[in-house]
Amino acid sequence: MKQIIITALLALVTMAGWAQIKKTVEEKADSLQLFVQAGDSCMQQYNTFEALKYYQQAYNLAKIRNQKQAVDNLDLPLEHLEEFPEEKQEEIIERLKHSAEQSTIVDCMVQMKLADCYYKRGNYRETADLLKLVPEDSLSHDAFRQLCFSYQKQGDTDSYIYWTERLVNHYPMDGEIVAGLTLAFAKNEQPQRGIICGMIYCQRDSTNILVNRALADAWFMNRDFTAAGKLYNRLLEQGDSTFNTLYSAGLCYSQIEDLERAYHYLQLAFLISGMQHYGCAYRLGVVCIDTKRYPEGLGYLDLAKRLMQPDTTIMKAITLSQGEGYYHTQHYEEAVTAWKEHLAYNPTSIATYYNIANAYGYLLKDGKQAESYYRQFLDLARKEEKPTDKLQEMIKSAEDMIKSFDLSKKLSKQKKQ
Repeated sequence: MKQIIITALLALVTMAGWAQIKKTVEEKADSLQLFVQAGDSCMQQYNTFEALKYYQQAYNLAKIRNQKQAVDNLDLPLEHLEEFPEEKQEEIIERLKHSAEQSTIVDCMVQMKLADCYYKRGNYRETADLLKLVPEDSLSHDAFRQLCFSYQKQGDTDSYIYWTERLVNHYPMDGEIVAGLTLAFAKNEQPQRGIICGMIYCQRDSTNILVNRALADAWFMNRDFTAAGKLYNRLLEQGDSTFNTLYSAGLCYSQIEDLERAYHYLQLAFLISGMQHYGCAYRLGVVCIDTKRYPEGLGYLDLAKRLMQPDTTIMKAITLSQGEGYYHTQHYEEAVTAWKEHLAYNPTSIATYYNIANAYGYLLKDGKQAESYYRQFLDLARKEEKPTDKLQEMIKSAEDMIKSFDLSKKLSKQKKQ
């Protein structure tokens, strides 16, 4: 009798909970396919904005349908339910239904189309969240790549490495992915793993430029400059005369003290950079000095110094803020240092001379320096055609301080006499 009652309760609960959903699904039996087709049509026109709406509707319908199927196919443990009080049985049933709903996998095709739309719109978090739930064997090659690149574009190196390893297991000859994994290992302080990854690929194909670049960089980061140099040479023989390849080759040869080759490659790299890469100019200058090309080397080093000069506008703001920060935290010597650096970028900053003078005069008790900066302040302040009230107050204060310094010097001189 209990078994019959429980079965009846289950039927009532199921009918009550899913009657409306079943009706909706039956009324829109073809809606999912129509939404997908509409999304596909928009994607053909590169209209991801409208396509996203249609794919999202298709995804929602697929989710509802699959949730219903999961609950309908739920194998409830009726024999064990009898062990619980009747008031607990309905609660247990609802929990089992909820678990079945949450574990449902939405139609893979719909999920990948929605993820593709998100990916093309730059929403990499949504892309990854959708695709990581699709079984690997159901992921298309493009979808699998989008999953990997989504983590890469988010800066999640660990997840990028994990999923890229999985992709390489399925598609070991995808050179772009192998190169990305090789370089990711190297940048993640695991260059040995990157080398192994690249070498496995190269056993079957040693001509892939992307893989050879990544493998050369992995050898370089592993500080095996001889092996790296050989690979950079291979790349140059293949016609890969990019700045990075030439620059890295030059660095390799400078490390193993083959300075003539280093000079040759660094010079080519610097020319390709439009003579704007300060690091290359510096390295080339050092190699020139080491090979006794002194005038040429000094020229490169001077150019490197000029190229390394930071943006004046930015440095004005940074040094001024540093000075204020140090001053308000009572690090007065550091504040003065920052303000002096600010003057190097902004030599007409009247207030900065005044601030330095005050710091020396009142806080650091260095009258000589204070007087010097007060006088520099006055030289600039008195040239202002329309001084503000605040500036006039500063001028009077500076003049009073200089008078006190002069008086102090006069009294000191009289004492000596």
